[in-house]
Amino acid sequence: MKKLVLLVVALPLFSFGQTDKNPCETLIRINQLIQSQHYKPKPIDDSLSVYVFDAFLKQLDSDNRLFTEIEISNLKQHQYKIDDYLQDTNCDFLTDFYKAYNASVERYKSIIESIKSEYFALMSKESIQFSKKSFPYMKNGVELRKMYKKRMLFQTLKDISEVSKNKDSLVSNFAQLSIISRDKIFETFTCKSSSFQLNKQEFNSKFFSAFCSYFDPHTEYFSESDKSSFLSMVSADNLTFGMIVSMNEKDQIVVEEVIPGSSAYYSKKIDIGDQITKIKYLTKEYEIACSSMQKVETIFTSSEYNTVEFTLRKKTGVVYTVTLNKKLLKDYDNNVYSYILTKDAQKTGYIRIPSFYGKFESGKTNVSDDVVQEIYKLQEEKVDGLIIDLQNNGGGSMDEAVKLTGCFIEQGPVAIMNNKKGEKDILTDPSRGSIYTGPLVVLINGFSASASEFFANAMQDYNRGIILGAQSYGKASMQRIFPITFEEYPQEFVKLTIEEFFRITGKSNQTIGITPDVEIPILFDGQMPREIENKTALKNVVISGISKFNEFSNTPKNQVINDSRKRINVNLNAKKIADTNVKIDALYDGTLPPILLEFTSVFNEVNKMNDFWTSLKDLSEIEYPITVERNKIDVEYQEFDEFLKSSNAEKIKAIKSNFPLMEAIDIINDLKKHQY
Repeated sequence: MKKLVLLVVALPLFSFGQTDKNPCETLIRINQLIQSQHYKPKPIDDSLSVYVFDAFLKQLDSDNRLFTEIEISNLKQHQYKIDDYLQDTNCDFLTDFYKAYNASVERYKSIIESIKSEYFALMSKESIQFSKKSFPYMKNGVELRKMYKKRMLFQTLKDISEVSKNKDSLVSNFAQLSIISRDKIFETFTCKSSSFQLNKQEFNSKFFSAFCSYFDPHTEYFSESDKSSFLSMVSADNLTFGMIVSMNEKDQIVVEEVIPGSSAYYSKKIDIGDQITKIKYLTKEYEIACSSMQKVETIFTSSEYNTVEFTLRKKTGVVYTVTLNKKLLKDYDNNVYSYILTKDAQKTGYIRIPSFYGKFESGKTNVSDDVVQEIYKLQEEKVDGLIIDLQNNGGGSMDEAVKLTGCFIEQGPVAIMNNKKGEKDILTDPSRGSIYTGPLVVLINGFSASASEFFANAMQDYNRGIILGAQSYGKASMQRIFPITFEEYPQEFVKLTIEEFFRITGKSNQTIGITPDVEIPILFDGQMPREIENKTALKNVVISGISKFNEFSNTPKNQVINDSRKRINVNLNAKKIADTNVKIDALYDGTLPPILLEFTSVFNEVNKMNDFWTSLKDLSEIEYPITVERNKIDVEYQEFDEFLKSSNAEKIKAIKSNFPLMEAIDIINDLKKHQY
């Protein structure tokens, strides 16, 4: 199942509550703030105009399926003038974009309705092709209509193909199945027009986001709601309705868990598996099937939406509505947790850090204190070593990263900060002494970014532990949220890059990431986004480092690393993962052959892909031979909590299927054997 709520730091966020005013007022304030506070501000010139023009169009029409060549040609009159418009405080050009966008959405809606009203052939001599890269814009509405019709036909044949693997059965029942699938696909395409529609505030917010991204990928425009959503991702306590939701294989949003003590729990109506079909806030209704997932996500994560009416459907078909109020509760998915891993009679402590959360807004706890508590629990269990799992940890509070680093070194510098004036600030361990001095392995992957990389940098530079996994994301910059409006409500903000952090050696992982001491194949590694893929990412530079710091002397690094690499080289599962990654990269990055738009061709392609994804799922869910147990304190605490018991079962399953963990345990055992 796919989690609905994604990493917000990786996504543009759009406004719902911006006041209806001249967008130039906001744009000028954004630019003034960027020019005065940004780490490396850029001049407002033609380069900005060209970039923002392209980025804005991509935000409006990500795969070139709405605008035509003619419309883009007309809009290109503004391509080199956006910098001039800003200097003249004239944002009338946005009206041209807004009119063109609305016209394209209306055309889309009209074309889909006309296709629905006419005979729809269920086979064609034409073919369809898919690519990771966007195709060129269609020349006119006639070509767009042809493209939409081909997509609708493919989706209809695909939907029929997924009913069964028995082709003969599908062929014999094709007439009945095609009516059901066609109507379903028609409704899906009709719904899309609703998700495309933007009011002026939402539209302007997309432009502000495109403008901010010119200066670097992590400078972002935030509305009050956006800011709240962002901070909820780096906090251990959040306002929540009490439903943990997922998107199932049918692209339906279903309830995965109901959190005890929440509004959803006390409603006594909502069960696991119930499907959310509609959300109503004040007078505005959002049909889930027709709404942008960004809007749905914002309603779940932002403090702006405190009281919401949900319409749900039970598995029996019963439809009901319930009004829920958000309550401040512990976010168990975003909290540090620990387990005891046993293999070959050796006990290893495992601590998972989902993000570097702090006491933002309503947060009651922070990651460094929580990790210390988990270490104490594990030390009571007499573990032989410790694994810190930072896989998929996109960062958070840099202060927390500094504090956590101090838990593992005796004393000394941990990083160098550099501001826009070139002034360097050496960050040091805030407290003498370390909480834990035993064998240590840190797990990272392509989603490990920012504060995660800060911590891993220090552990690697101090020779404190062994870094295992795949190349990290490559973000070495720090942001702060600034208000751009003070007198109005709701307020508006910019998350602004203000500093860059460097390793104590003077090197930076900016764009290049951290190279693990031991690299291990990780599924989808080649498809994980990295900082270097962003056109406006800060460049990697080296500064003068710190020559004197006391490395941790107990780690027999070279021998243990060599032994680990030898194990990985002969490991059959490592080879399977590496071979599967080659297939995944070819699928995503290569040019796929066209698919003939008739049932047999689509059926064969769908089943080939389904077989591949099934084998991929099986590979990702292999359970490895380790025993996973909670510590005694957690066992006692969770004994009568059914929600935590369920959550615990899911976490144990994920740990047992975490391939790098097997090698991490072996490394811990080697470290213990060689030196500790």
